[in-house]
Amino acid sequence: MASSRERSDTLQRTAQISPQAMESISTPERVETHLGTLRFPLGVPTDDTANRVYDHVAYVRAVSAFLDAYSGVSLWAARRGFLEAGIQDHDVLLFSEFMDPKTLVLTGNADTVYFLTFLDLTEGPLVVEVPPLALCFLNDMWFRWVADPGLAGPDRGAGGKYLFVPPGHEGPVPEGGFFTFRTRTTRLVLGGRAFLEGDDPKPAVERVKEGLRLYRYVPGSYGTSVGEIVTGGTAPPLPWTARTWTAALERPDPPRFVEGSGLPVNTVPPGDTTYFDFASELVHDQPAEALDPEIAGALAAVGIVKGRPFEPDPRMREILTEAASVGNATARTLACRPRPAEGAHYYGASSRWLNGLLVSGHEFLAPPADITDRGVEPRPDDGARKLNLRSWWWYLGVGISPAFTAPLPGVGSQYVFSLADQEGRALDGGRHYRLVLPPDIPAARFWSVTVYDNQTRSMLDTPQRFPRAGSQAYPTPAAVAGADGTTTVHFGPERPDGVPVGNWIQTMPGRGWFVVLRLYSPLQPFFDKTWRPGEIEAVD
Repeated sequence: MASSRERSDTLQRTAQISPQAMESISTPERVETHLGTLRFPLGVPTDDTANRVYDHVAYVRAVSAFLDAYSGVSLWAARRGFLEAGIQDHDVLLFSEFMDPKTLVLTGNADTVYFLTFLDLTEGPLVVEVPPLALCFLNDMWFRWVADPGLAGPDRGAGGKYLFVPPGHEGPVPEGGFFTFRTRTTRLVLGGRAFLEGDDPKPAVERVKEGLRLYRYVPGSYGTSVGEIVTGGTAPPLPWTARTWTAALERPDPPRFVEGSGLPVNTVPPGDTTYFDFASELVHDQPAEALDPEIAGALAAVGIVKGRPFEPDPRMREILTEAASVGNATARTLACRPRPAEGAHYYGASSRWLNGLLVSGHEFLAPPADITDRGVEPRPDDGARKLNLRSWWWYLGVGISPAFTAPLPGVGSQYVFSLADQEGRALDGGRHYRLVLPPDIPAARFWSVTVYDNQTRSMLDTPQRFPRAGSQAYPTPAAVAGADGTTTVHFGPERPDGVPVGNWIQTMPGRGWFVVLRLYSPLQPFFDKTWRPGEIEAVD
């Protein structure tokens, strides 16, 4: 029997690394790339090669930062827009006559009474009382889901008190009486929608004004029992008076409501190097641990780090200029022309109707769970974040919630986007198009079609004011169905002869546009796709 020494010698003689393997792990002295010729004498880069590669690394990281931090920069741009318009934190922008194109909001609509506010938790926990019958989302400053006050939330539309506790807070919180959520950022955004009653927005507006309250949580007040206090628990601030024990019976003062209808406010993020300045402001405003490390790493690679001034030198500023141009072009391409392999084509590759959220879910990881007679059934998760679909959503929309994606008939709302006609061509504001919606549009509450400007991704600004058509008779006349039950919506600079006012949406020559079809309280035929809209057809 061979000894271990003999076996080792045999292995050394027979086991050799192949020339192909050696070639694959080696770097040639001269490498031709799109960066030019890179040189590695003795395997080490020359100074010129190192400089080129470092510039390339900075560029790659900057493009990545543009794409991956877009949600946060978008929300920071919105807060800046509010402040520039004189709308402070805890002021409520209320669209009592609906949003119109004067307010630039990514795919905002003219279907509901919007109310929007930014919340400041830097001084401690904050109470939000939400009105009944509202549909809200509450996100942190990186547009991550925190809660769904209202119809989709734990109050289920009855209204209720929500307590938001900032990161690092170690002070007392109440025993009960609130829906309590801890957050990762010290600022939040609350977006809410209230619905028409009989094509009249006034009842919804009054409900919001009467029911919405924003105020600091006072330790030892509502939510803390007297027994808890007298046995050594959290006590209310001194001095104690009779009012200390009855303060919960008094309603807090309402916030300042700012009328939003017709108000010029820009909430759309920039597509140039200003983007990185906004990103720096956000990073410095929020706790370092609030940002996901991978995204923080891309930002840090271009000089955006909490606690350090963002002062790019001329070389880095030139790189950031190019990266912003390419990053914006990339995001726009992913939004306007997603490839069928991404799964966003709701009715298959031959259709132009898109909804990336229905295949990515609210965390852009896995499709939303199926809701069946057997309960909630999770769908397969491949462990990969859907980065392109994440870019698709944040370039076109605002806010996120599981309720946006849940396939629940009769609950919430569902959207599909069309950014091209049936031939795949961009929609031209100087041409005439039509969209045919088959009978029995599957929306228990109402449906609408809204036109958006390709540049601003906000409502298209035309003399018509509200670029929408739908089943509601406010703020424009309701669309009229034909004798066969189909509803045809026309798009073009002029209303075609014989077309009802409510069936026409005006467009502008020289402006590209796209459409969002919304179904409020969508019904089963939408989810099982037994009902589907026609494609947008050019008719001139």
